[in-house]
Amino acid sequence: MPYRGVRYHLKEHSTRAPENAKELFNLRHASIRNSIERAFGVLKKRFPIIRSTAEPFYSCKTQSAISLACCMLHIFLLEEDHDKDLEDEVIREVLNGTEDKEHHNVRDTHEGSTGVDRLRNSIANEMWTNYLMYPNNKIDMSK
Repeated sequence: MPYRGVRYHLKEHSTRAPENAKELFNLRHASIRNSIERAFGVLKKRFPIIRSTAEPFYSCKTQSAISLACCMLHIFLLEEDHDKDLEDEVIREVLNGTEDKEHHNVRDTHEGSTGVDRLRNSIANEMWTNYLMYPNNKIDMSK
């Protein structure tokens, strides 16, 4: 879970690099989340069963199996018939903010337990230490 009250969205990081461990953690969280949203966007475009909110309703186990099957089929199809137009369309939608707004607003999420907070702080501090120790691995803010 990202830190509340700290820059989060990728656009907020476009003008200046992270200044502390919390900002770096949020930047990397946002970057990974963006990649995951693009990946699900591609799957939802290719396999309508994923984006369907109509009946039938499937159990969690069945939903998991459907998602796994769609991922496997997608990988197979990429090798057989790469659909670059599909990926480009999804990337444009995500960048323009027109992708489904099914995810929650991270700023509205309540902070978790102290154990989770300690783990997140530990991860953020380790990221920050590595970020400072290896200046050539700085984040490219131009993407």
